[in-house]
Amino acid sequence: MNSVARRQVALWLFICSAMVFSILVVGGVTRLTHSGLSIVEWKPIVGIIPPLNQAEWDETFEKYKKTPEYQKVNHRMGLDEFKGIFFWEYWHRVLGRLIGAAFLLPFIYFCWRRKIAPPLMPKLLGIFLLGGLQGAMGWYMVKSGLIDDPRVSQYRLTAHLSLAFLIFVSMMWLALGLLGERARSTSDAALRSLQRFAFWLAILVGYMVVSGGLVAGIRAGKAYNSFPLMNGHVLPPESFIIDPWYLNFFNNMALVQFDHRLGAWLLAFLVPWLWWKVRSAAVSGRARLAATLLLAALFVQIVLGISTLLLAVPVGLGAAHQGGAMVVLGVLLWLNHELRVPFAAGRGA
Repeated sequence: MNSVARRQVALWLFICSAMVFSILVVGGVTRLTHSGLSIVEWKPIVGIIPPLNQAEWDETFEKYKKTPEYQKVNHRMGLDEFKGIFFWEYWHRVLGRLIGAAFLLPFIYFCWRRKIAPPLMPKLLGIFLLGGLQGAMGWYMVKSGLIDDPRVSQYRLTAHLSLAFLIFVSMMWLALGLLGERARSTSDAALRSLQRFAFWLAILVGYMVVSGGLVAGIRAGKAYNSFPLMNGHVLPPESFIIDPWYLNFFNNMALVQFDHRLGAWLLAFLVPWLWWKVRSAAVSGRARLAATLLLAALFVQIVLGISTLLLAVPVGLGAAHQGGAMVVLGVLLWLNHELRVPFAAGRGA
């Protein structure tokens, strides 16, 4: 696989990553505007065409009227208001199909031109399968809100969100590896320590994604809208009122939000520490730049998170906070990559 082909495949993966970023932001808006249950059917092919005339709109609206969300929450909604929530979910689904096409068609082209190295093939096929699983999980999530309780399962929502982040991470990591070969190991003990530190920070950000999914799933952001304490408490006394006790970690607004806050506090201390260690280590200029951008991205993300909480999750801030998580994770992936690219002190970057 020559250098030109590597750059072409990397660019393709970066574009797909950017599209995943966009669908996550649109998905956040879809969730926050309560639009996700407006389309009650899953038609992967013909579903790309929206209603085109009044009769089709009336038919689509009648299907929505049979759902628990309309009957219990939106029974006063008219057709014009329904169109508003319909199109957020519609564009969310269209973006999903476009991402599938943007991945599959260039993949076929690169295979035909023999531009993909054999070791890369199973990884790319794995990403494609994850994309298909993500689409199925999205519909599985929507179905949970079409029966009795007009809310999707927080478990399915968290799985849907986590799969999207996993696809984003997989594409980004492969693309970064194509632009610069990573060393399998290093004899520098200080550098190994930095690599482990950055890796575990990425795991912590992954935890934040999962806990954020649970916060969104049970709408815990609508409660305890104070900072730094939670209605005057570090840990609210009602944090373990559900029996059995372990269900509190998934169903209790107090404990779910506390867990998410705890992860944010850890990042607020650990990321500046990592930045300081990177600044004083024998690493490339790109690694130092990535560490600085990570620090800046985390600062913005924390400000967004606190603002979203204090204002009880307005749509714009909530979507920006979800997008900010991807920015933090993307920069952290870049830093992890740069810490593994062979670098000779004094060589420059």
